Amino acid sequence: MNQENNKPRVVLHDKTFELSIPYAELDKAIAALGDKINEDYKDVETPLFLGVLSGAFMFMSELMQKINFPCELSFVKLSSYSGMTSTGKVQELIGLRNNIEGRHVIIVEDIVDTGESMEHLLRSLAGHRPASVEIATLLFKPSKFSKDYDVKYRALEIPNDFIVGFGLDYDELGRNLKDIYTVVNE
Repeated sequence: MNQENNKPRVVLHDKTFELSIPYAELDKAIAALGDKINEDYKDVETPLFLGVLSGAFMFMSELMQKINFPCELSFVKLSSYSGMTSTGKVQELIGLRNNIEGRHVIIVEDIVDTGESMEHLLRSLAGHRPASVEIATLLFKPSKFSKDYDVKYRALEIPNDFIVGFGLDYDELGRNLKDIYTVVNE
């Protein structure tokens, strides 16, 4: 790790990233989000939390530790990025394996920016006739979001910067970082 301007930096492949959201801030935002979900779902019978791999694995793990009602967990895997750019095409690499008919589903996503991946997943889930579907995202980019659906549970809103860490990657590197880092334009 390099440091400049007293902010830790990491180099991944050919890019430098600077600390932008420390873990303590992430933890606090996830705890607040967990409190809201606990309140909203306290009387719902066994909702399903559906994590979107690979990016949401750390957020899902932290969020689940803050949920205090019986629930089930499952995962799907979508891909729409190549390097630092969205391809505009969503690929479903691992699909839904659960029967969600009549069930309440909470999608757990690392980041919602344009909303394209989530729109694809929402369309896919609708065909399974769930009772309800809500979205919980660690990070939300309001300036980039261009869809008509609601993202009810947002831990943090961020500017339209490219970030890594806490599950998010740059060409598969950086997912293991405990904090979130923003690309530095050098």
